[in-house]
Amino acid sequence: MPDTVSVKTPWINNLGGVPAHLDYYRGSMFEMVADVAKKYPDYIAFDFMGKSTTYKKLVENIEKCAKALKTIGVRKGDCVTIAMPNCPQGIYLFYAINLVGGVASMVHPLSSEKEIEFYLNESNSVSVITLDQFYGKIERIRKNTNIVNVIIASIKDELSVPIKAGYMITEAYKIAKIPEDAPVIRWKDFMKLSKACFYSYKVERKPEDPAVILYSGGTTGTTKGIVLSNYNFNALSSQIIATNPMFRPGDRMLAAMPIFHGFGLGVCIHSMLSQGGRCVLVPRFTAKSYSKLITKYKCNFMAGVPTLYEALLRLPNMQKADLSHLKGVFSGGDSLSIELKKKFDAFLEAHNATIKIREGYGTTESVTACCLTPTHMSKEGSIGVPFPDTYFKIVEPDTDKEVPYGTEGEILIAGPSVMVEYYNKPEESAKTLRVHADGLKWLYTGDLGLMDEDGFIYFKGRIKRMIITSGYNVYPAQLENILDAHEKVQMSCIIGVPDSYKMHKVKAFVMLKPGVAPSDEVKEELLAYCRKHIAKYAMPYDIEFRPELPKTLVGKVAYRKLEEEEAAKYQNQ
Repeated sequence: MPDTVSVKTPWINNLGGVPAHLDYYRGSMFEMVADVAKKYPDYIAFDFMGKSTTYKKLVENIEKCAKALKTIGVRKGDCVTIAMPNCPQGIYLFYAINLVGGVASMVHPLSSEKEIEFYLNESNSVSVITLDQFYGKIERIRKNTNIVNVIIASIKDELSVPIKAGYMITEAYKIAKIPEDAPVIRWKDFMKLSKACFYSYKVERKPEDPAVILYSGGTTGTTKGIVLSNYNFNALSSQIIATNPMFRPGDRMLAAMPIFHGFGLGVCIHSMLSQGGRCVLVPRFTAKSYSKLITKYKCNFMAGVPTLYEALLRLPNMQKADLSHLKGVFSGGDSLSIELKKKFDAFLEAHNATIKIREGYGTTESVTACCLTPTHMSKEGSIGVPFPDTYFKIVEPDTDKEVPYGTEGEILIAGPSVMVEYYNKPEESAKTLRVHADGLKWLYTGDLGLMDEDGFIYFKGRIKRMIITSGYNVYPAQLENILDAHEKVQMSCIIGVPDSYKMHKVKAFVMLKPGVAPSDEVKEELLAYCRKHIAKYAMPYDIEFRPELPKTLVGKVAYRKLEEEEAAKYQNQ
């Protein structure tokens, strides 16, 4: 960043003791974790279904994994896809890819076959790791990709003996058996390959070098790979700790947000493991399991989407919970309503917590967090103030013209966590990342918001059409393209319908082709088609047939009219 920044920074006086500028680690993500492991070798790095792993063991397994990657031919700059939930193998591989100089492409394991195929080809991945239960999806699309090696892990391999016995009885039988001659490398065999690596496997990478690819629709709704560097993640880690001065090495973070999401990977995993924190890994998220782990491990920090906190309020086993051990509760990924914040703050107080929920904001293009409510003050409806060394600017959409305080405009962000680029999309990158006269590289978020005179930011909505359901971004245009490709569909429109639990759920409106009559059979056929091509979290909960879809004056589908109709139904329930 330039030595002198001319951007207006009214929040500087409201940081509550948090420094405006920090010194950032200049090594790789792995090196930052390894340095902490030297300080606290016997501290617990993470807990997974009853089994604890120390920092010393964490680094040993990462290095074994790195040697194995080198043995199977992964080289500097190669991309390896991780399609895993929050489990030890996913974490080992994430840092091992970093150690050998590769790029980790993080994919939702519940993505549809076609989506996974797209991600593998978009990143040009040479290898992929996933769980045994997802093997079928990978095998069916493998021939359409450049994948050389498929590594198959199993949850049971990382369980303690007593829990493993229970898992084999209750869960393992549900997983289809992988043929003995399947062209895969099983996790235990993969790790043994480390013994065949006798040469240097550590590759020196610069802080600014690409390290991770996360996926998002960005500001246009078309899926793009977001390239993030070691520096992006390490800076976020330092910012998280700086804005939470109550953190101490050994503090526990309940890591339920998934590792394929910037929130989970950046805030819940790397920010903890690079600072000596302890991650309580949640492989399969349910509010009930989440609540049990909070109390069992006496977690100090928890991060989640608003639907999580709404669900916790309704769980009977939370009624007598003692939450006095909490130091920080963070909400992100979606707007936290004023009503839900009030309810959850009251809930925290009633359960002996001395803190309140703090709302944050960010985009995947900025490793998902760059703004947070301070510990010492808050404003109703605000998402807080920028992180150290991070600047916000509110402008007339798609321009560099700033608007006055209190005026709505497009949110722009500049700072050390802003992405490198969109992978192999120079035009999109140039449109989203622009250098202004102040010398800073600004990220155009596509989000509407305003800044008050104290520097507090208020999020108002998306400029581009997008649905957020349970914290996931769903882009209507993508789903419409899939539905419109069906032989019986003339035209479709996807909207978000208000929902008390998910905030929004996905609904499809379909105009069938002439000669095709609406029926339950046709609806089921379309839903089955969607299940094959659309991720579970983005699946329409319903398809409504219409003889005609409403149009605007210029002939476009009037999706806002459909949204208004559904909103009216919701209010009248």
